[in-house]
Amino acid sequence: MTEKNIIKPSLFMAILPIILTLTILGIQLFYYGDFTPHIPLAIGIAITATLGWFRGYRWDDMEKGVMHVIRVGLPSIAILMTVGMIVGVWIASGTVPALIYYGLKVLNPEIFLAAAMVLCAVVSVSLGTSWGTTGTVGLALMGIGSGFDVPMYWTAGAVVSGAFFGDKISPLSDTTNLAPAVTGVNLFDHIRNMLPTTVPAMLIALVIYIFVGFNLIGSNEVDFSKIEAITNGLESNFNISLLVLLPPLLVIVLALKKMPALPSLFAGVLAGALLAIFVQGASLHEIFNFMQSGYKIETGVSEIDGLLNRGGVQSMTWVITLVVIALGFGGVLERTKCLETIITAILSRVKSFFGLQASATGAAIATNLVAGDPYLSIALPGRMFAPAYVDKGYSKLNLSRAVEEGGTLISPLIPWNAGGAFVITALGLGIAEGNIENLLYIPLAFACWLSPLIGLTYAALGRFSPKMSAEELDRYQREEEEISENKTVEVRKGANMSAKHA
Repeated sequence: MTEKNIIKPSLFMAILPIILTLTILGIQLFYYGDFTPHIPLAIGIAITATLGWFRGYRWDDMEKGVMHVIRVGLPSIAILMTVGMIVGVWIASGTVPALIYYGLKVLNPEIFLAAAMVLCAVVSVSLGTSWGTTGTVGLALMGIGSGFDVPMYWTAGAVVSGAFFGDKISPLSDTTNLAPAVTGVNLFDHIRNMLPTTVPAMLIALVIYIFVGFNLIGSNEVDFSKIEAITNGLESNFNISLLVLLPPLLVIVLALKKMPALPSLFAGVLAGALLAIFVQGASLHEIFNFMQSGYKIETGVSEIDGLLNRGGVQSMTWVITLVVIALGFGGVLERTKCLETIITAILSRVKSFFGLQASATGAAIATNLVAGDPYLSIALPGRMFAPAYVDKGYSKLNLSRAVEEGGTLISPLIPWNAGGAFVITALGLGIAEGNIENLLYIPLAFACWLSPLIGLTYAALGRFSPKMSAEELDRYQREEEEISENKTVEVRKGANMSAKHA
């Protein structure tokens, strides 16, 4: 039986592998208290493939789907490995220690959370990468927060809010480019249409962080002896100067010149390596070890040792393996048409624009949950929902905003998603070691979950919900005609080939 002859699964059969996988995942996380979602997701691939087999698919078909989606995620894996190198080398070069040092000197507990969010937002917009911002500036902010006795989950929430804000509206971001690409809208129109939800979400988050800073964190006694011990320890073990801040500056300049993210980040690795050799006195062999296995130091100050003993490609192994397995799960669900069946069922029940917008956002969130990949959560609903917006006369800018908010912004809030797994590892939240309380960063990343809620409120009120223009409708019809013509040509070619064989 060929794939074309296989009937789409019923809604029950489409949901069944997801329910079974989430059940196994829940047992692992909540019953056993073991935060390692890798094996449950791998079992989910087996469950989905087995059900697909009984419906007529063969392993070769499903393997192609798995490998296709994994290949789509390879750029993310490359960035993960590069960020691992950056963390190790930028600690060795004194870049991260200098950021912590100057932060402790300049900032104060009252404004720390608000300043952390704003700083991460500025850097993320400049770099176009939430992961790069989280793994570098975010890591330094975790150290500053530790010096101020700010709970890790509060600092992580502020970092995630700021970093993923930039990933949502930066024209250099891959996901910000992906959303308009799959929905067929202009990039800068897409960015402008996201501002009505993004700006209020950031302002509300900023007010909350300021309030918490002055009323909860600022009311605590600051242990200045602890801060002094950290700054003295950093000065004793590193040459602290403005010179060591050149690597992040270089990466920002390259990003502003519209260099791709991966070479820009790797240039930061090389710049950090040179500073580590010529400023901090590291050897070339040590640099290679820092890139591979991370930085190692014993200063006698537990806060410094706990923060700076990290980085390297190996530190990303947990995340990379999780990303590969999650992508594989999403790939087999897509190839066996389970995700398509679920989305089609949702669309058949949608009557209003609000229902359509809620369904698109929810589909992106659900894909994030079950497939573990922010790219698939944007691409799949973006492709599937586009005709429904045209039918109702609404601009596909509403769709691009919905999938961006349900995809990019929700990704870091799901621990087994590529975004969430990276945040947990890069910020050293220690979830795998049992520090489950640090998962509180999820509700405290206010900007990430407020933005979709504001977007749905607008849809209910009919505000900032543009209708389809005559130009956009004309462009959509021309694209559909081109697709139809291409399909006709392919059918004719196939018929001619069959006639020749006959």
